[in-house]
Amino acid sequence: MKLQKNMVYVFILATLIYFASVAMYAVNCIYMLDDRVFLITRILMMLCLFVFFLIELGSKAIAKNIVAYREENGRFESRKELLKVPKLGPKAFEQCAGFLRITGGSNPLDATSVHPESYEVAEKFLENMGTTAEDIFKGHGAFYVKDYRKMAESLGTGEMTLRDIVKELGKPGRDPREEMPKPVLRTDVLDMKDLKEGMILKGTVRNVIDFGAFVDIGVHQDGLVHISQMTDRYIKHPLEAVSVGDIVEVKVLSVDEKKKRISLTMKGIQ
Repeated sequence: MKLQKNMVYVFILATLIYFASVAMYAVNCIYMLDDRVFLITRILMMLCLFVFFLIELGSKAIAKNIVAYREENGRFESRKELLKVPKLGPKAFEQCAGFLRITGGSNPLDATSVHPESYEVAEKFLENMGTTAEDIFKGHGAFYVKDYRKMAESLGTGEMTLRDIVKELGKPGRDPREEMPKPVLRTDVLDMKDLKEGMILKGTVRNVIDFGAFVDIGVHQDGLVHISQMTDRYIKHPLEAVSVGDIVEVKVLSVDEKKKRISLTMKGIQ
């Protein structure tokens, strides 16, 4: 968790330095200040861009290696198996392990959002509650903790961390997106066959990827809004326009029932 926060801090710091450098560069160009200021701002800008490049390059390389490993060896049986992926070392494992869910694996906790570094705490808590990790998937329900502070101290963890663990163990494997507000869907559009080109609908952004976003419009098949169909202005990444959980208005561009593909646009909607 600390490493993950540190990576975020590095990114935020680099972003702040970059924009500060851009501002200094602009001021220098207008008022023709010292050449040394000009040189320093250029160097800072280049260093920040290099940091951004390394972060993006490393993330993409690891993601490709995870997919390649899975295709070659089959499904992951545990989160620890991620450590066998090329270029995915202990530090990268700390950052990504909590986002991977493995059902039917060797450790039931791998199917929850509990991070591996908190497994020991989770297991001790379950032991105190008189149950096991295997039992929580049998409809155990919510856990009652009278004093979180005292319990956290006895388990050697923080109170907020314990609250997160207890919440997840009470409803293991839940999809956080289910708790997001849902749009009012049209009652006459329940299936892909009900969709028609030009139809305007409301939906919820379920996932954002490099080339667009998938939107749930209530037909059991998410539609894709390509990055070029998100806004009239130029954007480098879909996250500049939408984020997971956003309720958006979209228009149907095309529907392919055989391939289960729905193309949507957010442009040209009055």
